[in-house]
Amino acid sequence: MLLQLVEPGQTPLPHAQEESFAIGIDLGTTHSLLAFASEENAPQLIPLQGERLIPSAVYYTEEGYPIVGKKALSMLSQDPRNVIRSIKRFMHYGSQRHTLRDLALTPVEISSHILAYLKSQAERQLGRPIHKAVITVPAYFDEAARTATRDAGRLAGLEVLRLVNEPTAAALAYGLEKKAQGIYAVYDFGGGTFDLSLLKLQGEVFQVLATRGDMNLGGDDIDHALYQECFHTKDQTIDPKQALFVIRLLKEKLTEQNEASLTIENHAYTLTRQHLEAIAQPFIDRTLEHCQKALEDADIRKEDIKGVILVGGVTRMPLIKKAVEAFFGKKPLDDLNPDEVVAYGAALQARALTQGSNNLLLDVAPLSLGLETFGGIVEKIIERNSPLPVSKIQEFTTHEEGQTAMLLHIVQGERELVQDCRSLARFELHGIPPLPAGIARIQVQFTVDVDGLLTVTAKEKTTGISQYIEIKPSYGLSECDLLEMISTSLTYGQQDLEARLLIEAKVEAERIQKVTLNALETDQDLLEEKEKKLIQTALQSLNEALKTQDRTKIQQTTEELAATTHPFAVKRMTYHLNEALKGKDVTTL
Repeated sequence: MLLQLVEPGQTPLPHAQEESFAIGIDLGTTHSLLAFASEENAPQLIPLQGERLIPSAVYYTEEGYPIVGKKALSMLSQDPRNVIRSIKRFMHYGSQRHTLRDLALTPVEISSHILAYLKSQAERQLGRPIHKAVITVPAYFDEAARTATRDAGRLAGLEVLRLVNEPTAAALAYGLEKKAQGIYAVYDFGGGTFDLSLLKLQGEVFQVLATRGDMNLGGDDIDHALYQECFHTKDQTIDPKQALFVIRLLKEKLTEQNEASLTIENHAYTLTRQHLEAIAQPFIDRTLEHCQKALEDADIRKEDIKGVILVGGVTRMPLIKKAVEAFFGKKPLDDLNPDEVVAYGAALQARALTQGSNNLLLDVAPLSLGLETFGGIVEKIIERNSPLPVSKIQEFTTHEEGQTAMLLHIVQGERELVQDCRSLARFELHGIPPLPAGIARIQVQFTVDVDGLLTVTAKEKTTGISQYIEIKPSYGLSECDLLEMISTSLTYGQQDLEARLLIEAKVEAERIQKVTLNALETDQDLLEEKEKKLIQTALQSLNEALKTQDRTKIQQTTEELAATTHPFAVKRMTYHLNEALKGKDVTTL
């Protein structure tokens, strides 16, 4: 046995080791993944459902329980109305709710179900409780989306140590892994958003110089454009969600192939790389426009860029790699997996915040913040690309004689008129002395923390009366609602976990049951009578197990059915392959 000796009075607190550990989460539009970094070791991914990443999809069962990942996607063919994907794209839409089953859920709640699943998987894989995390967000996420992400983490039972911009996380991982120095561009084209960030890597300092992007420009937009042209008018029998799933599969195949085909539910679909690239080109052109504007914002020439780091699954498209190389005049760096590099950076930042680090991460405000002044004009107080954290003070005055109160309307955006910017909050400052117009002095202070979250203080200088507000965009969830939901999740946490595991087992069992029945219906002639009876017996056992609430029995009979049908599956594959090759000249294959 090894004993740790400490000085008197310095005995470690219980669970201190647990509190000094945190994970990194890349909560993506299309996929999500986890990573952790222990001590000085390189970050590692945490396996999810046997894969390195899982789909950011949630399926809600009849009982209202969420199922996350591949199993959620498998329900697209059976119950697409109760499957939701790409919820990250809705994080900045305040009160919008999504109806799934009989539940009206906000993006915060749906995202929390994904994060809760990720948390549980991390605990299972690492064998320790997880309380803290660093979560990455698109650089161009606004106040509402950032606050929504933090609240989703809280609802999932996580203390969110920091929100790190995805391109910054990627640069952090690349800089530490490759010991890179100089100015780098991070081209981040994901499922829901696009960001271009320019970072200066100097020694142990990672400084963001400028960022540009679009919260509504991503791989999903290319998918929807393909859907409108290839599916919407030609095949009304396929559900839109299922069609988009097919498109994503075809897109992935076209990374390596010039033509891809897929058959689902007796429907055959084909897509060529040429067609995909024709549809994608306008979206890629828009990303390059943002690249040019970011260079102008930072007053940097393309020649000053030492390397371009690719982030996001969409950047696997050969056309994007060619376009980025043509724009910057240098081949993009893709030696770190573009799907994984953001999670690695989040894990490194999580380690730095819990165990200490010599690295300094300096980010910027992605959008300008200001106040509405008379006439609906925006007075910008914190300019876009200001280094974070930042605090700025500006004085305002009254517009009317004897005015004793002032309404402060806080907005975010780059436009000059309030109507063209995003409204964040309104609050009133009362108690202003009834002075002539233009005499009173109201001091307004904007403070943005390292997560990009804003607080505003207004103070009347002669009386000292002040008002303070922490910007909290509304998602249809008040603070009381959020706290109640957190309390409820803690109270019923174990009960909910057991119920979810039972539901997942049933869903998987019913999926295999359906596949087996369909196979018997079409190819039972391939079986001998003895084999057929064995499969039917296994099916009957599974039917009986599904009538119970015994999760272990359901999982056991599911595995038995899978094992029993394995020889049948091999026969079917061999038979259909031979049928497909009949009459073909082997020299042409």
